[in-house]
Amino acid sequence: MAEIISAPPHGRPALVLNADFRPLSYYPLSLWPWQEVVKAVFLDRVDIIAEYDYVVRSPSTEFRLPSVIALRDFVRQDRPPAFTRFNVFLRDGFACAYCGTHENLTFDHVVPRSKGGRTTWENIVAACSPCNLRKGGKLLRDCDVHLQHKPFRPNNYQLQEIGRKFPPHHLHDTWMDYLYWDVELES
Repeated sequence: MAEIISAPPHGRPALVLNADFRPLSYYPLSLWPWQEVVKAVFLDRVDIIAEYDYVVRSPSTEFRLPSVIALRDFVRQDRPPAFTRFNVFLRDGFACAYCGTHENLTFDHVVPRSKGGRTTWENIVAACSPCNLRKGGKLLRDCDVHLQHKPFRPNNYQLQEIGRKFPPHHLHDTWMDYLYWDVELES
């Protein structure tokens, strides 16, 4: 039996799928708060794919709160990803490009600005504070740090594939069929 509560359904976001039933985003996972979901349902912009065991009411209607929705119209995702600190960290797997640690991350210009380096995808890497300080304003050939991978301009597909390796802290059971996490299947 569905839970009927008069309090707002906090903590019950819906997984948002594109019209092709793939998440709009893996990292951060495409989630909408319940208020946005209810609005989209009533505006007929989404299809309900799965529901929580939780009923919401208005004076004129009552329905189970959606846990997975799919957009009716396909949203193209072919624009280049934004060049942001978060996306640089995501591209680099939230690890220092020099030593691989996940602690105290900042970012570093591989070719320092003082030596003509630019702030671009191809010249910025995630770096931990100790490696960043050790490298300082020097070129790689002049210091004792080495890149584990060459920085590159990722596309949305590459960032989404990397993001799939970082599952969110909360996954509702109804979401699992739509998230293709790298889990070993039982034989």
